[in-house]
Amino acid sequence: MSEPRYPVDGTLPDVLRTGQSLRGLFNGLPSAAIVEMCAYAGFDFIILDNEHGSADFGVTEHMLRAARAAGIAPVVRCFEHDLPRILDMGASAVQVPMVQSASQARRLADMVRYPPLGKRGSAFSTRAAGYGAFGGDGHTQRSNDGVVFVAMIETPEAIEFAADIAAVPGVDVVFIGPNDLAHAMGHGSNWDAAPVQQAIRRGLEAVAAAGKCPGIIALTPADEEKYRAWGARYFANVSTSIITRALAQATAAGRDTQLRY
Repeated sequence: MSEPRYPVDGTLPDVLRTGQSLRGLFNGLPSAAIVEMCAYAGFDFIILDNEHGSADFGVTEHMLRAARAAGIAPVVRCFEHDLPRILDMGASAVQVPMVQSASQARRLADMVRYPPLGKRGSAFSTRAAGYGAFGGDGHTQRSNDGVVFVAMIETPEAIEFAADIAAVPGVDVVFIGPNDLAHAMGHGSNWDAAPVQQAIRRGLEAVAAAGKCPGIIALTPADEEKYRAWGARYFANVSTSIITRALAQATAAGRDTQLRY
């Protein structure tokens, strides 16, 4: 019989260290099938969105199982107070919104890693530790080595501290949230506004200069090309945008077909 597989996919840190680009997407839909489809489509990671999505903890855990089975790295965007439970469910990475300072990033990084690197509470009865099958020092070491912390910066104040946030030990990726940034800068949802794009560029370049991986939403190949030139390597699209666009195209094609008949 084959050996049981460790529940947490710990490949992300090694991929980040190669310097290669990664493509994933935000998903707020409470569906394990969507997770599998994203894996089979070839995405490198999926961000299970527990900030704006509707999945509860039980569904989130099933989505983590689907990601592990299908071979896609699951990142969970969640609030600080949910970090302990999300980590114990077996997330490969956690992405925390609205990180404003290096001190906040340091506190969050401490919550992600076990001592001596951090202050994460230890329990081996959880899914992350295989319900005890992978507990002990091995689980502690694998978690400290393999779980990624993504800090989101989404305000002009956070952009100014991007280099300091990126320099915090335990911060692996700094991800700029362009929509919230645009709102915070007084441009509504227009993150293509020149001042917002200038702030995004400053943030991405500061993170890259600090030796960490910069991330950003990229909805089109042109977006990705532009942001890559500014240092970004961790690109996220949005599942609902892709699905809605595909449905609209299918509807339009159906109308055209009816007209031809």
